[in-house]
Amino acid sequence: MPEQPKVSFIGSGNLAWHLAPALDNAGFIVTEVYSRNSRHAEALTGRLYQAEVKTSLDFSTSTSKVFIIAISDDAIKEVATEIILPDEAFLIQTSGSQPLNILQFAAIDNIGSFYPLQTFSKSKRVDFKTVPIFIESNTEEIEKIMMLLAKAISNNVRKIGSEERKALHVAAVFASNFTNYMLTLSKEILEKNSLSFDLLKPLITETINKSLSVGPENSQTGPAIRSDLEILDHHMEFLKDDPAMAEIYQLISQAIIDRYNRE
Repeated sequence: MPEQPKVSFIGSGNLAWHLAPALDNAGFIVTEVYSRNSRHAEALTGRLYQAEVKTSLDFSTSTSKVFIIAISDDAIKEVATEIILPDEAFLIQTSGSQPLNILQFAAIDNIGSFYPLQTFSKSKRVDFKTVPIFIESNTEEIEKIMMLLAKAISNNVRKIGSEERKALHVAAVFASNFTNYMLTLSKEILEKNSLSFDLLKPLITETINKSLSVGPENSQTGPAIRSDLEILDHHMEFLKDDPAMAEIYQLISQAIIDRYNRE
């Protein structure tokens, strides 16, 4: 097998948008991109050196050895069932939550999971060298291939099992997705009151930096941890015209009270 095998991508979303060029730039030539939306596939191939748009899941004549599925979790099983691969191919999925054995539906011996733990958006550049990559495999052969791929683009590569990877993914949802949604609610409150979100940026920066420095469990402040019921009531009154937001406020506040005032 060549030292740097060729790669094909199934999917052209946010992760593929960054991962495919990273591998391409590291010398793993990306030859094909398949997507249900051909225009998205065309846009991604435009970021690559010599990749072409693939219009079907029949890769039986492909020159690639590595096939990376970078699509939504609920579509992986269907793709694994339908994909046709060349002999001795390596099939890899990138989901944080789906187990390795979801690829067992593919008629292939070597399967693996290649999970970069980061949030990806097409509009924002990501430095893959700082992104932790977690791999899981069913054979030593594909483990070596994934290690080769991962270490070429990241300085932090680890082996991990499906259950540990799921735990990482759930934790990441709390840390990233839920945090971002809270910031969205904060911005809405300010905009409804003719105030700029910029006013919160120093506070947000300090909150995250302090949490990373001394630990989030040691960084909690605010009326809930003090059990300041008067302030909490004032805030609930302020939110009375938005029952959904008030419910979130009450739920989170009560969770903080319960955690830090167990005595």
